Amino acid sequence: MKVCVALDLPSMGDNLALIDRLSDFNLWYKVGFRSYVRDGRNLIESIKKRNSSNKIFLDLKLYDIPNTMADTAQEISRLGIDMFNIHASSGYEAMSKVMERVNQSKIKPPIVLAVTALTSFDNTSFMKIYKDDIATKVDFFAQEAYRAKLNGVVCSAYESLSIKSITNNKFLTLAPGIRPNGSDVGDQVRVMTPHEAKDAKVDFAVIGRPIYKSQTPEVVVSKILEEIV
Repeated sequence: MKVCVALDLPSMGDNLALIDRLSDFNLWYKVGFRSYVRDGRNLIESIKKRNSSNKIFLDLKLYDIPNTMADTAQEISRLGIDMFNIHASSGYEAMSKVMERVNQSKIKPPIVLAVTALTSFDNTSFMKIYKDDIATKVDFFAQEAYRAKLNGVVCSAYESLSIKSITNNKFLTLAPGIRPNGSDVGDQVRVMTPHEAKDAKVDFAVIGRPIYKSQTPEVVVSKILEEIV
């Protein structure tokens, strides 16, 4: 299981300083809405300049009509990032068009994941919007993403085993809401510890606040990595 650190600090300088403090570890870094809207391509290039082996997950959750999503996916692929995501609820056609366009690139295509159900949802709030329970809908979204030839999905760690059982073990699961024991869960609802996520066969564990809010983020990361060995 890979650890993906969320870069969600107030400035680009703060995010890059965090990366510098964690340079001894083999990590992925998640660039989300806040950081990308503020710092854009400059942040992506700065992360890679620090170390070309730094892996970047661009977390923008594309959701639009199929052609717009495909065009945007093509531009994202040119940024030099390693993974990005789209919404599974955009539908099979949109997901398929994204994969067709990404795979037409002359450069190595990034990993593409489909967002199933945000980990801020509990079953009651999810039902109000999707008119179905989380487990059933997540499985459906995962099957559609698999059929569209995506590389995997974004889900809670609780859904990882079920998703792999209905697709295959190589179909990736990325789980936000991973929290070390004793950490504040914040606005996440469906959370697990790093060790529990590993047992659930999660491939990428996204961890943000417990790392970047710590005075000693390198110590937190070290303990997390020890827990999932």
